[in-house]
Amino acid sequence: KPHISRQLLAKSLRNSAHTNSTVLSANTILCSRYFSTENQAQTAPAAAASESNIPILTTSTPTTPNAPAPSTNGTEANQNKFDLEIKDPAIIFSTVWNKLEIKYGRDNMRFPQEIIWLGGAPGAGKGTNTPFIASVRGITAAPIVMSSLLENEEARKIKSTGGMVNDSFVFQTILEELLKPEYKSGVVVDGFPRTPVQVECTNALYEKMIELRKIYFNTKIGHYFNRPVFRVTVLFVEEKQSVERQIKRGYAIRETNKQRLAQGLPLMEERETDLSEEAARKRYKIFRDHYNTLQVLKKHFPFTLIDASASIEEVQHNILREFRYQSSLELSQETYDLIQHVPIVSAIIAHARSDLVSRLDEYQFRYNSLFRNVITVIEREFVPAIKRHAIAGSALIRSENDIFTNPLAVEMALDVLSERGFHVVSDIRVMPVPDRLDPNTNLIISNFRNEYRFSVKFQRPQI
Repeated sequence: KPHISRQLLAKSLRNSAHTNSTVLSANTILCSRYFSTENQAQTAPAAAASESNIPILTTSTPTTPNAPAPSTNGTEANQNKFDLEIKDPAIIFSTVWNKLEIKYGRDNMRFPQEIIWLGGAPGAGKGTNTPFIASVRGITAAPIVMSSLLENEEARKIKSTGGMVNDSFVFQTILEELLKPEYKSGVVVDGFPRTPVQVECTNALYEKMIELRKIYFNTKIGHYFNRPVFRVTVLFVEEKQSVERQIKRGYAIRETNKQRLAQGLPLMEERETDLSEEAARKRYKIFRDHYNTLQVLKKHFPFTLIDASASIEEVQHNILREFRYQSSLELSQETYDLIQHVPIVSAIIAHARSDLVSRLDEYQFRYNSLFRNVITVIEREFVPAIKRHAIAGSALIRSENDIFTNPLAVEMALDVLSERGFHVVSDIRVMPVPDRLDPNTNLIISNFRNEYRFSVKFQRPQI
């Protein structure tokens, strides 16, 4: 109700009138835009304010002498855009994916079969060991280095206007690069993911690639959609050794450049961070923060932490050993293709609650009489038994009620108890009931009856 929204906003502003300044939050800005759209006039905000006694919203600073005027340059505008930036990984992934699918077509969303996400401490030897890591996995494509990838023209434009290269831009950039055909068999990606949002987008990419594998499995282009293999590899050294290696590298490059300059040869890149101990320590802190983020991927993909403090030969031996061990744990492509249509547990439980609610509503709507009778049985037979066993936290309920001869009644009972917070499994036992003795054979003739068992578990109380 727009008029109610205005009244609530007016009341909120009056309650905060004692403050020295009015701060416009993103929500207030959105409210103003909503009122402007609703009234369809350029003067709508002022008109709405007059109508409901709302003060016109303006940004201001505290009224102190010689206070600097609010900045109105481009940097502030970019900061406002950054404040309103979407940080939800699911929204970012969906937006980027849909944009690329429209641009290239779903049939062309072909990503590398294997991606090694490489991270490492400064001075850990990523540049030295990346070619070896690629060769161990049979990868011939050049590595993707995110720092170089983000030096493109579009990224420079964003930075030149004071903006920040956000997660959405970074994720779209790496996806577009990965779609290039030269990476079809595999690639090493250096420097991604780094933020929690990028980590979640990486997980979503894997799930999407699995989905595409299932969609195209029996098609002519199915061979372009192989089972994805993601690995996370981190080269690690302690902070002290990292700083020492960075400084040593910096001065070695400086000395080399002196000789190159004298010989008229092109100079090597000198990093300022390699010449300052403070800067080197800051780089290590950034790595440590990124490492904590990367560890989330342990839950989903093979994660290898390589001690890079030893000699190159020893480090490469460790890399080879770890990768061989990981390969021994992997399913073959043929085995994976056979079992891929059996859903994993996370896919089954993802919407379990919403599915439960839908089933209960359907029982009430389509099978109302049976549903009511099942609830009555639960109240009369189940609940008393559960109460008697409340301290134990579990109860085994045996019922011979004929209502459960209908399998749908059993499902209703399970769903009702599950909705109320119990963990329930059911079973049917066929019980022999002696009826008479056969005079000719002296054998006991039995009838059979069904016993419906419900094992109910719940949180036991603290005593």
